[in-house]
Amino acid sequence: MSTEEQRDRLLRWVERVAAFCVEEWGLPPITGRILGWLMICDPAEQSAGQIADVIQASRASLTSNMRFLTAIGLVKKVRRPGDRVSYYRIEDDAWQKVIQRKLESLSAFGEIADEGLDIAGGEGHRTERIKAAHDSLTWLQNLAARHPLHR
Repeated sequence: MSTEEQRDRLLRWVERVAAFCVEEWGLPPITGRILGWLMICDPAEQSAGQIADVIQASRASLTSNMRFLTAIGLVKKVRRPGDRVSYYRIEDDAWQKVIQRKLESLSAFGEIADEGLDIAGGEGHRTERIKAAHDSLTWLQNLAARHPLHR
């Protein structure tokens, strides 16, 4: 496979990651592209300029998205001794953080479902609908507790 074919293949994969991030998490495509690129790039640490060039993004848009990804702990800013350029890399535990946040948000909804069960009074169709959500969330919490993420 030629270098150009390999690059095209990498960029198609990056676009698949971006599409997933848009569809499943409601993130802007550029955010998904950054994540995808930082997952597959070599070397693992890339400058903002390198990332912008590869994913064909403006520096301004890239900078605001990098700030967001850094703030939520998925991307880490790295400095090299003697180098004035900042580099970025995906955090080693980025996906564990994503999953943990999802579990925490589902747990918070479980508390809301508990309150709904109390309000609904324990019988009838509305109780059944709330109980279905509650039971599913309880099952997921129990599954996660039995099988914690480890790297």
